[in-house]
Amino acid sequence: MQTLIVGLGNPILGDDGAGWHVAERVAACLPIPTSPSWGSDQLQEQSSIQVECLGLGGLSLMEHLIGYDRAILVDSILTGSLPIGTVTSFPLDELPDLAAGHLSSTHDTTLQNALRVGRAMGARLPDKITVVAIEAQSIYDFSEDLTPPVAQSIPIAVQMVMELIK
Repeated sequence: MQTLIVGLGNPILGDDGAGWHVAERVAACLPIPTSPSWGSDQLQEQSSIQVECLGLGGLSLMEHLIGYDRAILVDSILTGSLPIGTVTSFPLDELPDLAAGHLSSTHDTTLQNALRVGRAMGARLPDKITVVAIEAQSIYDFSEDLTPPVAQSIPIAVQMVMELIK
């Protein structure tokens, strides 16, 4: 089974970089340490698991998922209904099909719609896409630092991803 783990976000926008932090640590936990790739031309392969850090959504993200059997997307999320730093995991199908974090863009389409388009065009896309989300506090302020509650949740999110890839 080919698995892609994608850390989504922007590492210079505070909590928005949480997905990258998780992806970097997951890559370090794999049997042979690897570093996550920083673009589609440099995928790092560890047996059947690849790890990427990306700052995109919609159609571009869908294109990165082509050829994989499953994907795990790690991102910060702002629901306003959970304590900051709360880590949740759910199938992508449970995420409302609207603008939410890096899973969509105002200049693109939602990831869910991009997947429908890709499948209609015959792209081999994952049947199983899981989101690991960290409730964020600050995703618009320029900072390379995570807020303390989000920083404390990174090991929890890493463990959740490692459980999902077993």
